[in-house]
Amino acid sequence: MEEKNLEQEIEQIKQRNRRVELDKKWETSGTRKICICVLTYIVVVIYSYVINKINNIFLSSLVPVIGFTLSTVSLNFIRKIWEGKEK
Repeated sequence: MEEKNLEQEIEQIKQRNRRVELDKKWETSGTRKICICVLTYIVVVIYSYVINKINNIFLSSLVPVIGFTLSTVSLNFIRKIWEGKEK
């Protein structure tokens, strides 16, 4: 019984290590960096267009928040595609 538990624990550790390695690869991947750049660019272009029509400090303050939120939300979808190619 104890041997079986030990084997299960070893397998869980191996699975965790694979996830951690994949996380590290994703954090340094070119795909992630390019996506963040593209999303940030799109947000800034839209912001620049809007700010020409409306000059508001509260609207200006939303730019980094929106850029960050879009990059984290949409990158999950892109990461799934990237992971499929990495495996």
